[in-house]
Amino acid sequence: MWLSVAVATDADHAEALSDALLALGALSVSVEDADAGTEREMPQFGEPGSTSAPLWDRSRVLALFDKHADIPLLVAAAAGEAGLAATPSYDVTEIAEQDWVRLTQSQFEPIRINARLWIVPSWHEAPDPDAINLDLDPGLAFGTGSHPTTRLCLEWLCAHVQAGASVLDYGCGSGILAIAAAKLGGGCVAGVDIDDNALAAAADNAERNRVTLQLSHSRHPLDMSFDIVVANILTNPLCVLAPLLAERTRPGGRIALSGILSTQVEQVRQAYRPAFDLTVWAEREGWSLLEGVRK
Repeated sequence: MWLSVAVATDADHAEALSDALLALGALSVSVEDADAGTEREMPQFGEPGSTSAPLWDRSRVLALFDKHADIPLLVAAAAGEAGLAATPSYDVTEIAEQDWVRLTQSQFEPIRINARLWIVPSWHEAPDPDAINLDLDPGLAFGTGSHPTTRLCLEWLCAHVQAGASVLDYGCGSGILAIAAAKLGGGCVAGVDIDDNALAAAADNAERNRVTLQLSHSRHPLDMSFDIVVANILTNPLCVLAPLLAERTRPGGRIALSGILSTQVEQVRQAYRPAFDLTVWAEREGWSLLEGVRK
């Protein structure tokens, strides 16, 4: 058995608290948004040219310890090392011994996007060998095809990628959308992200799927426009990126934006109005995909 400890903290102390927990014997440590999954969720996003992204104002440090660890003592000691005046609140969850590889694999089955496209983990046989099958395993980067926003983008790409079209996937994560665009017949396909781990995962996934992607960090400026631009991020960064993504879409080219709650559609439409008249292409489980043609 293991003990998973979730410690509440803020952006100023999250990294120091993580380092202290590791020094005190934590087997692994990660930091996440304490408001993830709510309307207060804060995406980590660095604007082009920035070298790092901030942590969340309301953060949660997750640490894994051996079952015999003295958690109250360790959290108090870590808090002191991190410069906290008092021991923060925390929760402890017991995790039973399990075959982690088999358990993880059992949670990811092949995903049918439509009759044309499937997402198939490497440990599964393709249910439809005649379809376009993306060989994609869960990894450090977001994007396995199971989230409604990703599915909406994949369905949109199936409907709009023409042979030879140039495609930009901004915020590419695992590379799933860029790889799909390439397999659907796209010509020059580029992926941009702020996370080096995401870019490494996208490169590995592209090689596995035998497609060529032009991958780059968002700190490096792009110098071309595209027939299709797709971005599956979240509303706030999408609004910040409106001028950049408009510039990267050629006149008459198409844009698809996802990661937008249905209640936030008008906010995004207003941000892109100078270059696009965006409309809702489809909705799923409270999420919307907006599309438009560059004026």
